[in-house]
Amino acid sequence: QVQLVESGGGLVQAGDSLKLSCAASGRTFSIGTMGWFRQAPGKERDTVAAVSRSGSRSYYADSVKGRFTISRDNTKNTVFLQMNSLKPEDTAVYYCAADLDSGRYSFAIASFNYWGQGTQVTVSS
Repeated sequence: QVQLVESGGGLVQAGDSLKLSCAASGRTFSIGTMGWFRQAPGKERDTVAAVSRSGSRSYYADSVKGRFTISRDNTKNTVFLQMNSLKPEDTAVYYCAADLDSGRYSFAIASFNYWGQGTQVTVSS
């Protein structure tokens, strides 16, 4: 079992920055890829960014490329999402997730076994 706890969400204005954190506990030794996802009201959950176990590979949705940066600190079992130049369309509940197949690198939602409870990010115009 793995537990994931997100933090860092909040209400900001367009153009501001936020940094989300996700701390993992439990069977952290088996965690491979970690990712951030978001779901806006009435919409499906989408992949925002993902990072491989080593941190050497990452994926970003086109809508956040150049503005968001995903990183991880394996010594602290934590993954981060630095969000700059936020836009109102970034408003959503943000979730982190972990893939317990440590040998796989995939950013598909179906690959992720464990999910956090989500943190709200609201960007006002």
